[in-house]
Amino acid sequence: MAARVQHALELLKKTGVRITPQRHAILNYLMESMGHPTADEIYRALESKFPSMSVATVYNNLKMFIEAGMVHELTYGDNASRYDANVSEHYHIICEKCGKIEDFSYPYLADVEHHASLETGFEVHGHRMELYGVCKACMNKESQQNME
Repeated sequence: MAARVQHALELLKKTGVRITPQRHAILNYLMESMGHPTADEIYRALESKFPSMSVATVYNNLKMFIEAGMVHELTYGDNASRYDANVSEHYHIICEKCGKIEDFSYPYLADVEHHASLETGFEVHGHRMELYGVCKACMNKESQQNME
């Protein structure tokens, strides 16, 4: 994982972006956790190491990472955006109880893009798929509460 962070930092340097300790820490956090944190979660995780860092610093860096193609912003209605450092083609399943997001792959959705293009004449640039349900941890918690 450290090699991936280092590669991303090198790409930023080549585009003239100065690598600050905060920028490095934010990128490292995103790539190491490979979760889908909000900007506030990133800020809270790093504030003890960088007490002078603001939430605005986190947002500004996330915006720059998005523009550089290193991070995707996931928006879900009125909820806070979440950020994903996995920029490969993949999909998300979201727990309706706790909000946990997990990645999964399903290669056959490229066929859906192709079919949509043929049927409509559109030039398809991408798609987004999300599944919703209840994660194992929430199901276990619920079944334990029912036993009590």
